[in-house]
Amino acid sequence: MLTGAGRAFSAGGDFAYLAELAQDADLLAKTIAHGRDIVLGMARCRVPVVAAVNGPAVGLGCSLVALSDIVYIAPDAYLADPHVQVVLVAADGGPLTWPLHISLMLAKEYALTGQRIAAQRAVELGLANHVAADPVAEAVACAQRIMKLPQQAVESTKRVLNIHLERAVLASLDYALSAEHQSFTTEDFRSIVTRLTAPKG
Repeated sequence: MLTGAGRAFSAGGDFAYLAELAQDADLLAKTIAHGRDIVLGMARCRVPVVAAVNGPAVGLGCSLVALSDIVYIAPDAYLADPHVQVVLVAADGGPLTWPLHISLMLAKEYALTGQRIAAQRAVELGLANHVAADPVAEAVACAQRIMKLPQQAVESTKRVLNIHLERAVLASLDYALSAEHQSFTTEDFRSIVTRLTAPKG
């Protein structure tokens, strides 16, 4: 089961850390490689992943949700991939997998604007399965039901379904990560990070 600690499922990038990435090429390369490992690890995970989206799922969090197998989302939670709003290519976020769940036109709208997707809308679009007042409890119950089923049948059935997912991810992941790496080096990115990390007042 996959869920977040605290009030968010995944709050998105830390601006101080993003500023550090802009100054440290080695750290940037390691971070992007780590993101690649997370995405491919989720796509290739042999056991079912049941997600409890207990709060906002932003950026990479969108991919974690989209790469999960069954998703319960709290009524006040939302999905969002605002990479473009902070001058970054959305390499490991929603755009990587959204076109498999929703129309390409809608995937473009949400990726190119960074617009939030409310919980009920996420279910309507097929980005989540159920809105749940207690997504953690529902996810645990679902995971327990799956655990009672024959392991080989469950894992192989998931693999049949995820072959399509893995191929789609591999088709665009390397280009996406290369483009994201490049966007970290732009003057636009340095400018916005400087503004967002500047002391207030």
